[in-house]
Amino acid sequence: MRVTQFFTTALLVAAGVAEAASSWTFDDASVSVVSKKASDGSKAKLNVQKPLSKPVALGASDTIKVILTAKENGVAKRPHQTFLILKDVDTGLEAPFPLTVKDTGKGVVQVTQKDLPVQLLQATKPLQAFVVLASFGSSQGLDVPLFDLELHLDPNAAVPAYEKPLRYGKQPEIHHIFRADPKNPPKVISLFFALAVAAAVPALFVVWLGLGANVNHLSAALGTAPVSHIAFLGSIVAMEFVFFLYYSTWNLFQVLPVAVVVGAVTLLSGTKALGEVQARRLAGER
Repeated sequence: MRVTQFFTTALLVAAGVAEAASSWTFDDASVSVVSKKASDGSKAKLNVQKPLSKPVALGASDTIKVILTAKENGVAKRPHQTFLILKDVDTGLEAPFPLTVKDTGKGVVQVTQKDLPVQLLQATKPLQAFVVLASFGSSQGLDVPLFDLELHLDPNAAVPAYEKPLRYGKQPEIHHIFRADPKNPPKVISLFFALAVAAAVPALFVVWLGLGANVNHLSAALGTAPVSHIAFLGSIVAMEFVFFLYYSTWNLFQVLPVAVVVGAVTLLSGTKALGEVQARRLAGER
């Protein structure tokens, strides 16, 4: 029984060691600078254990080319993710560049200054180049530095401009300046129109009498329907007073409920009052 337990424990430990040793790596890796002038090109081998000691220079018209062979447990394979990442050490900003990888695990990527974002072009220190290999399964991914990339911008070209985007956060206090409340017209103009309306009232009564108004029927009208006639005329005067208050002091929310009540009184009382007048006309009294 003890021997069986010993072998079982040994197998579990061996399986754990094998699983822990399962990881991604690369081989046959190199970085080269392809220039328009063949004499200016350079090439260096890359090591998974140690990055290059000297930075790689990238001119305005140059192209860096990274080649590697991805391997899982020593077998060349195609991982699910393969990236060359360029990072600004001051700001921490990163730019990923995916490698084109074949089924044999051989991958390649080419990067120029035109491919870099403006933020990285403004870096004051050399960019750090990393390689990332990862895939499905239990194998541990790889994320190691390869080399430092030193950018040599074109001195004849304009310096790339960049404005930081607006971030959500605490902003300076804003003092709003609201538009002044609307004011009534000058009192002189209001007084002029008020006198014009007041002067038209006598003319209205003259025309009313000239069209055949019978003032003698006032007692008959008030005797037949006194409440309706008084409420109807009173509601008309009240509505004019509501309009005056709206012009002088009240706002719209104060006027609307009062106007609705006065309008309902005018409608109900006016129906009965004008019905009484019509009855006298049909009777030939007017």
